[in-house]
Amino acid sequence: MKHTFTWILAIMATVASGQDYTFKVLANKGNNEIKSNGQWQPLKTGASLQAGDELKLSANGYVGLVHKKGNPLEMKTPGSYPVAQLESQLNTGTGVISKYTDFILSNNSSDAKQHRLSATGAVDRGENYAIKLTLPEHAGIYYNVATVGWAGDAIKGPYMVTVLNMFDEELALYETEQNVMQLDLNDAKFSKQNAIILEVASKNDPSQKSKRHMIKKLPAAEQVGIRTSLAEIDGAVKDETALNSLILAGFFEQNKLYIDAIGAYEDAIRLAPDVLAYQESYSAFLERNGLR
Repeated sequence: MKHTFTWILAIMATVASGQDYTFKVLANKGNNEIKSNGQWQPLKTGASLQAGDELKLSANGYVGLVHKKGNPLEMKTPGSYPVAQLESQLNTGTGVISKYTDFILSNNSSDAKQHRLSATGAVDRGENYAIKLTLPEHAGIYYNVATVGWAGDAIKGPYMVTVLNMFDEELALYETEQNVMQLDLNDAKFSKQNAIILEVASKNDPSQKSKRHMIKKLPAAEQVGIRTSLAEIDGAVKDETALNSLILAGFFEQNKLYIDAIGAYEDAIRLAPDVLAYQESYSAFLERNGLR
């Protein structure tokens, strides 16, 4: 992931120098080019685009841009695009989104990599569990739909996923061959629970299992606060795109809603599976929060 941090540092250098750009390139795939000062050159992730530049998108190319005022722009159609023309097509932004994109970028920097101690209550690596959940050990959730994944290369499926209440009473038991599943806390089985506990074990050898993890529903007052903050960016990220999902991941991580952030990263990768930048951003998120 060394090259990932290199382009992130380049972006941060631009941010530090002020808003002397029109767009920042957050994701890039293909033989795309940028014409600046009359010369064409390969487009690189982390580049800053000026109003007088021209962007050329190659066949099967992809570019994810964020305007200096925060507006996201995802491009997939080949062709040449004057940057000033791209800017004129955007609605006026509030600038609120920028703090979430900058949050993602700053937390992926090489300096941030040296400070990975997380406050998420992530898995204690000193404990020997055969299966490790890609979840904080205890965390709140806003959307109430959790994407639960786990690692256990030596432990093959099928797996048994047990959901318990706070009194260790079984609420549900699922069998799956996959190492990922979605859990809907709005389901009637869980609707009366303020928190649930998860444990994953091998069906063939129940002693091979994960540590127990707790997922807590947000109290009503906290839900209102998150809903209010989310409304500030909702208009700009309402479309289901990989770039918007990345921005939402930044929003949820900054608000310490790591389970919702995981879901947003998974959405970004699902929507743009061939754009490596989203996979790298997700990997960096897991690493800095001690979830891998």
